[in-house]
Amino acid sequence: MKKLFISAITMLIFLAGCSLESPLESNNKDKSNKKKSEVVIGVSISTLNNPFFVKIKDGIEDEAKKQGVKVKFADAQDDAAKQSNDIDDLIQQNVDYLIVNPTDSDAISGSIQIANDQNIPVITLDREVAKGEVASFIASDNVKGGEMGGQLIVEQFGENAKVAELEGIPGASATRERGKGFHNVADKSLDVVSKQSAKFNRTEGLNVTQNIIQAHPDIKAIFAQNDEMALGAVEAVGNKDIKVIGFDGNEDAIKSVENNKLYATVAQQPSLMGEESIKTVMHLFDGKKVEKKNKIPLEMKKQN
Repeated sequence: MKKLFISAITMLIFLAGCSLESPLESNNKDKSNKKKSEVVIGVSISTLNNPFFVKIKDGIEDEAKKQGVKVKFADAQDDAAKQSNDIDDLIQQNVDYLIVNPTDSDAISGSIQIANDQNIPVITLDREVAKGEVASFIASDNVKGGEMGGQLIVEQFGENAKVAELEGIPGASATRERGKGFHNVADKSLDVVSKQSAKFNRTEGLNVTQNIIQAHPDIKAIFAQNDEMALGAVEAVGNKDIKVIGFDGNEDAIKSVENNKLYATVAQQPSLMGEESIKTVMHLFDGKKVEKKNKIPLEMKKQN
């Protein structure tokens, strides 16, 4: 009887040990046993109100279909708190990989670290995260793009021209990097009389630009850190002789350039960014090494 009791206790301890297996180990086993067709990728987009990010989503969907993998999307609606909740929900749904386009680079760091703890590889798009382990960051060279915008203004208006800058969402890596690139040129060659955040939003771009023009009617150009703000600025400028340069190369911006309204846009390739994110996931699935930073080429689209 005593031997039977000891055997029962031993078995209970063994079963308890099995049940205490770490999520990391469990996740590793689940992935190694999965077929490609069973892979589920969670995708958190900062906002689908911006055509640029819709193009990223389209690129993800198209490549995921080619690869035969499943994708679950969440739209953060430019709300960092919602994005954190969205990512947590995707983790709870046991996605195998995460693709994240951050609304705020700092605010979602905690969610990225939770994904790390669950051994879910994370790929970030367009904007970096402040903390947490990321398998690959896929984006245009935002610093270079900001420099391209500044240099175009210098070429058009010469040294010390008075200009304004529309900044993106405070805390977003794209805001910091595009601003850094622009000021690499502007601080040496231009007179930046005003810089204000319009939060990457078209309506904000319109309202902020109206205020800037009222305070500084003699500015020659405006550099906007994305096309949505730039298109709002174009509305505010109207028939005034002020050139607006945007950043992204979305469809509305390209049409505006062709119609001689928006002067130029530093054009990214959002569909390619989305496509590359899925290809990166598949490289990880196949056990291949991936680039920590994958820079997608830029080009300047401007009026003839």
